[in-house]
Amino acid sequence: MIRYALKCEHDHGFEAWFSASADYDDQAARALIECPYCGSRNIGKQIMAPAVAGTRKTAAPDPAALQTMMMQAAREVRSHVERNFDYVGDAFAREARDIHEGRSEKREIYGEATPAEVKKLRDDGVPCAPLPVLPPDPSKAH
Repeated sequence: MIRYALKCEHDHGFEAWFSASADYDDQAARALIECPYCGSRNIGKQIMAPAVAGTRKTAAPDPAALQTMMMQAAREVRSHVERNFDYVGDAFAREARDIHEGRSEKREIYGEATPAEVKKLRDDGVPCAPLPVLPPDPSKAH
């Protein structure tokens, strides 16, 4: 596993793990890496300080276990939002702006927005973040 510090075109910094550096190169070339803050797919590497190992040896994290743990966390986040927030569909950008500017009652919402709408919201200081996208649950296949 290799960890990269990444940054999108809007200077949002984040980290991502890849099985090998070639995996990063392949996913970046196909625009499969997305900024978790704004959804931009124009991503580049940041300069990172190397990890310096101490005298104690630790086992490398198991990639399958890491993926399982991250998917579980993503499911929990999404489930919490779906249970506790109001779904506003494709009116998300308008509703988020109205709440932010005091034209609508303050409440937690989620819905759909285009990357351009998200960029405009963030540029205007309206807080928003994408929900984790989850693969289909194999246990619910027909």
